[in-house]
Amino acid sequence: MTTRDRDHTAGSAEQPGMTRRDMFKTVGLGAAAAASAGGLFGGLSLPAPAQAANLNLKKIARTGAMVPAVGLGTFMTFDKKPGAERGHLKEVLKRFYDGGGRVIDTSPLYGMAEVNVGHFATALDITDKLLICNKIWSTGEYLSDDSHAVKSLNQSMARLWRSKIDVMQCHSLVNVPIIVSLMKDWKKDGLIGAFGVTHHEMPYMGALAGWVEKGELDYVQVHYSIQFREPEKRILPAALDKGTAVLVNMPFEKARLFELVKGRPVPDFAKDFADNWAQFFLKWVISHPAVTAAIPATSNPDHSAENIGALKGPLPDEKMRARMVKYMEEIPGFADLQKMKAYPGKNFDGIVRRPGADKRA
Repeated sequence: MTTRDRDHTAGSAEQPGMTRRDMFKTVGLGAAAAASAGGLFGGLSLPAPAQAANLNLKKIARTGAMVPAVGLGTFMTFDKKPGAERGHLKEVLKRFYDGGGRVIDTSPLYGMAEVNVGHFATALDITDKLLICNKIWSTGEYLSDDSHAVKSLNQSMARLWRSKIDVMQCHSLVNVPIIVSLMKDWKKDGLIGAFGVTHHEMPYMGALAGWVEKGELDYVQVHYSIQFREPEKRILPAALDKGTAVLVNMPFEKARLFELVKGRPVPDFAKDFADNWAQFFLKWVISHPAVTAAIPATSNPDHSAENIGALKGPLPDEKMRARMVKYMEEIPGFADLQKMKAYPGKNFDGIVRRPGADKRA
């Protein structure tokens, strides 16, 4: 299996008075949730009732809404330099949507990603049929100056062809006390539908957990994978307890998991629920009862189809999840995966990482 242009000691996930096994049973892992279009967040609609009944949906506790458990990330993959070929991104989005995907995550920090999401969603006539999760990274000229944040919000709306952002997130906890307060006002004013905070680095897991434990967030976005299971200690249990929706970034560890299993077939014990490694890794993530949706990124239409395939079929139960971890732990290099170079063998031609000489020019 070729390396793919993918996204980016397990702790306890038990709740007080609830065993880990009870927690999994409560959420009903291993079975797809069914919901009518009227129960979906923000008026989202699935392709057809029959297909919706066969999709792995997750409930947002605070609204009762059901959303597909596999979304689409855009970091690096949807960032293209002006003039570069980008028609394949439309096909990525089309296959994602046709497969039942509805949750898209982007950010103004992802170069041209917002522009491309907005352009192709409009071209496909699905702009208002998506749950768009965006971010904000803003400090202002002085403490409590919100002018930069407001400018960022307006720019994101213009790029995405939206008069409202479904979910706005404080990117990497930047200026988080001010931004969370501002997002609360935006939610009251109807500019955004929900708000949350994000991070992906190990040193910030404690701070991220602290914000979830306060109980005021609608969403939290966190780095979680079969290899990086730190969020199971505090963040995921707190999200279950507080009714906070969880978006998972880097479920493929920036393509490093694919590099690790290159040339290996999916183990026989997993073939009942995973046709490929993408589904193996994604189903491990979304089968956790606290996880609302994983948001893998890709610029390859075929990989988009593989990813969204994880929306169908059974999810592993607690015992199977443990077996999947044990299998991966026996693969050389798994324990040191975080030391591996990100995006092995991949090159991106967006404005975020273009060569320094090009920037200076």
